[in-house]
Amino acid sequence: MIYDQPRFLPGGDEALFVEFGDEISPKLNRRVRNLKLAIEKQRIPGIIESVPTYRSLLIYFEPLQVHPKELREILFRLSQQPLESELSKPRLIEIPTVYGGEYGPDLEFVAAHNKLSVNEVIQIHTGTPYLIYMIGFLPGFPYLGGMSAKIAAPRLDTPRTRIPAGSVGIAGTQTGIYPAESPGGWRLIGRTPLKVFDPTREPPALFQAGDYLKFVSVTPYEFIQIGEAVVRETYAVKESPMS
Repeated sequence: MIYDQPRFLPGGDEALFVEFGDEISPKLNRRVRNLKLAIEKQRIPGIIESVPTYRSLLIYFEPLQVHPKELREILFRLSQQPLESELSKPRLIEIPTVYGGEYGPDLEFVAAHNKLSVNEVIQIHTGTPYLIYMIGFLPGFPYLGGMSAKIAAPRLDTPRTRIPAGSVGIAGTQTGIYPAESPGGWRLIGRTPLKVFDPTREPPALFQAGDYLKFVSVTPYEFIQIGEAVVRETYAVKESPMS
């Protein structure tokens, strides 16, 4: 459900949630990102940061510079503006991914769980572009929407303590990429050689909320070749306007 009017909820003394609905959908998330863009353009005194989620925008502010009531009035007014044209031009970014084996140790489980072959899982996973609803959990970790329920899989009962950077995982009907080595409980089906988050790069994240990702299956040999090019900084990430 998408609300007719945004709802404002306190997030402590210095934060405010602006909720637009209680579902996960591109239309609702577009309203979230539209408000974030409007805030950035207005440069409202007192706002420190805005953090988008699936269905809401979290605003951090300095209460000595802007009163919560005044901030709610400003945000409500901005939320009523027409959608920004910038939001209609997302990027489609290709993510080369090697599936299965040591790179995706849970691929066979995902296939068996859904009564599919390994190749069918790969075909389904690579068969659609995924909208990035938000970045979270780890810097540069994309929460993606649009994965087929045909390859959904439960989280691990016991999370792994170390997951390699670039690992592509599935949890429920979500899929995502681990940007750095970390613990995690998602089912790992593959890995990308791309460095999706690099704190020395500007911008550090390879993508942002509102972009789309398209997984492209590559061989282990291609994985190594692309990885070496990434290290040499000679690999050109493939991206195009999303139609």
